[in-house]
Amino acid sequence: MKTLLRLLTWIALLSAQGAALAQAYPAKPVRIVISFGPGSALDVIARIYGEDMRVMFNQPFLVEYKPGASGRIGAEFAARAAPDGYTLYVGSNTSHSANPYLFKKLNYDPVKDFTPISYLVTNTSVLVVDPNLPVKSVSELIAYGKANPGKLNCSYGNTSAQVACASFYLRSGITGLEVPYKTNELAVADILSGIASINFVALSSGSALIKSGKVRMLGVAKASRSVLVPDVPAVAETPGLAGFDIASWVGLFGPAGLSRPIVDTLNGAIRKVAAKKEIRERFAQLSTEVETSSPEELGELVIRQLDNWGRRIKEARIEPE
Repeated sequence: MKTLLRLLTWIALLSAQGAALAQAYPAKPVRIVISFGPGSALDVIARIYGEDMRVMFNQPFLVEYKPGASGRIGAEFAARAAPDGYTLYVGSNTSHSANPYLFKKLNYDPVKDFTPISYLVTNTSVLVVDPNLPVKSVSELIAYGKANPGKLNCSYGNTSAQVACASFYLRSGITGLEVPYKTNELAVADILSGIASINFVALSSGSALIKSGKVRMLGVAKASRSVLVPDVPAVAETPGLAGFDIASWVGLFGPAGLSRPIVDTLNGAIRKVAAKKEIRERFAQLSTEVETSSPEELGELVIRQLDNWGRRIKEARIEPE
């Protein structure tokens, strides 16, 4: 009986400490680590959420840049941080889905080394082409590519576009070149000059070019249509391309071992920010879909997308570096 009482007392103390921790958090500035530089999509996302959370908690949420090595530097840094809630990480399909299959050595585990907090947004990628090509649908593009082997060049400047190009060629049976660039902005620019033919660009960064007619949008590169462009078919709707899904997702994480009270505090804050009409409108203007989740749902997404990206990278025969 004494042992049982001690155990119950210990559990009560832990619960009280956890509640007190959640109430006190955050008691100082919080840094949000991203793996890319100023002006990147992740930077904009982190700042929009961080500014509202600053007001909510009366503490700064400061973006800290750790760019380089395809997102590995920032992810490794965040994974090694103390799990006290004062270092958070904005992860994406690059750091948590593709890198484990693109590199032979990775100094972090996207599942074991992070605590999921909440989904943030989906960055919808779209298949765009040179408007001078005589094609107005994915099916017509495939027919053109098969009739003109080796004539289509798919340019890419990031992981998502690289995997999408390789997977699209393989699944469609097109023979063409895959041309790497330092950034996807440069890759899209060569479509404007007629050097490249195809690109998979984030809708958030390519919408102005699409609206101006400088590139032609043929399809959405995820499993289903996007609410942002509901009239544009998914690439997966094309016969022979069922299941084509190169989803660009973004989520908030802490280091492994982050306490549940802090996770719940942050998750609740994210949901409150995302529910605001002005926030959703702001993201819509950036051609980005707001999505939130429970910590468990984000954890499940990471595992599911690891499998998805692993299959896409392997079927595209991309060898790890």
